[in-house]
Amino acid sequence: MNLLEDLKYQFRQKENGLTKIILINVIVYLIDTILWVFSRGFENMSLFNLIYFNQHIPPIFTNFLHKPWTLFTYFFSHDVPGPFHILGNMLGLYWFGRLITEYLGNRRLISLYILGGIAGAVIYLLLYNFVPYFIQHRPAIGMVGASASVFAITVAAATLLPEYYFHLVFIGPVKIKYIAAFFILISFIGSVGMNAGGNLAHLGGALLGYVFIKQLKNGRDLGKPISAVSEFINKLFTRRKFKVSYRSSDKNFNYEDKEPDQKEIDAILDKISKSGYSSLTKREKERLFRASSKK
Repeated sequence: MNLLEDLKYQFRQKENGLTKIILINVIVYLIDTILWVFSRGFENMSLFNLIYFNQHIPPIFTNFLHKPWTLFTYFFSHDVPGPFHILGNMLGLYWFGRLITEYLGNRRLISLYILGGIAGAVIYLLLYNFVPYFIQHRPAIGMVGASASVFAITVAAATLLPEYYFHLVFIGPVKIKYIAAFFILISFIGSVGMNAGGNLAHLGGALLGYVFIKQLKNGRDLGKPISAVSEFINKLFTRRKFKVSYRSSDKNFNYEDKEPDQKEIDAILDKISKSGYSSLTKREKERLFRASSKK
């Protein structure tokens, strides 16, 4: 019961999208794994196959049209029973997702995760249905995994903060732009290997992450549709709250009471990209935090 209450508490919180995404992935994995164990034990895999393989996005487009929900389920599901697939993805999601949340806010993290997964699926379907090599090497089953979403977040963080360092075991400090470049290179090489579909999805997610940040710096938020849908869903399940407004004629009203606009935030993000977070003034940090808390 304590575990259930802890889960309820986490899902009731508003600004912890990273935790919620990780929890959803882990819960889906645990359910699939438990179902796999019981199915193997009773030597009847029919129920497991029905549930698990309906989470995979199929490589053939006509099959996908019969299972359109897999466009979203595949990036919340992972290979079972081995834990290494989900473990690697969740570690990457946690490390780079924290940076996105800190600098761009909760909602843009969620937008990147979903859009990255969709971009990976689009590349996967296009190549397996229109490129002769991939048509001849279609996998027997579809694809699962959050890797495309994680690549989108990883490349987005590296594009936003290319000079930021991660301290790697046995290696030391490494700029995240080099970490992202290394993973992209490995996926490119693997795009004609045993896990071609997964690596193609990685590249689709990586491209989305790069474009997302570049467009954001130009004042265009590609995640607005995702945020709008999320906001609509939240309103359906959240009690209406009353807001107190203040007139501009109030004595205590000043510039700091205004919400930071996109131009101001873009200027702060550019400064972070060039000189690092530590170069910000106290006021700039407060303005960035205020903007992030509204996302």
